Amino acid sequence: MSTILSLENKIALVTGGSRGIGRAIALEFAARGAAVVVNYNKSPEAAEKVVEQIQTAGGKAAAFQADVSDFKQAEALVKFTLDAFGGLDILVNNAGITRDQLIMLMPEADWDAVINANLKSVFNCSKAAVKHMMKKRAGRIINIASVAGQMGNPGQTNYSASKGGQIAFTKALAREVAARNITVNAIAPGFVDTEILNAMPPETLEAALKLVPLGRKGRPEEIAFAAAFFASEEAAYITGQVLGVDGGMAMM
Repeated sequence: MSTILSLENKIALVTGGSRGIGRAIALEFAARGAAVVVNYNKSPEAAEKVVEQIQTAGGKAAAFQADVSDFKQAEALVKFTLDAFGGLDILVNNAGITRDQLIMLMPEADWDAVINANLKSVFNCSKAAVKHMMKKRAGRIINIASVAGQMGNPGQTNYSASKGGQIAFTKALAREVAARNITVNAIAPGFVDTEILNAMPPETLEAALKLVPLGRKGRPEEIAFAAAFFASEEAAYITGQVLGVDGGMAMM
């Protein structure tokens, strides 16, 4: 285990931790010494596989089902983390969905579903976690936003709005809790090699990748390393920031 960006004796909660970027973050944190709660909503088998992989490698992990767009379930998730491991040092708000459609054709239900799953969930989990972190006078909150929240993306007004909202939420909450030694940062991935991206039509994906200066998809592990940095003591003086891990798409 590396002593650089060590998370030894830390307790982390990763929402949407059973697949894709969330899975990579859970595994990265565990490899650096953290005990990890892997939250999932509809994929128990995948979550248990992540837990098993961590435990096989000698780490500590547990899975917990919760729809984090529901406040009571988010509270229960945080309570489980506190009961299972005795604390909560790092919250990664990663859970999210897409419901892509041009606005003229987008059902209201698809707008509401994406805003609730991607943005309200960040409020729900952060509110529950901050209560504990404020008492402890320490903590890390990391929001997995998106380049879509910085640049916008046609056919994704709902998703772009939710991710842009996460970025604004990050900056506001960072100002609220900084005095208690809690940092709040966001990561804005670009096109990352996950199930969501692979569901895109090949011609659409090919066109999208032309927007990436580095000319390739990102890997979930590259997002996970950025999250490990924000979670570490080495990043103690960084808060309210958005780190683009996007191959150069959004150069601001």
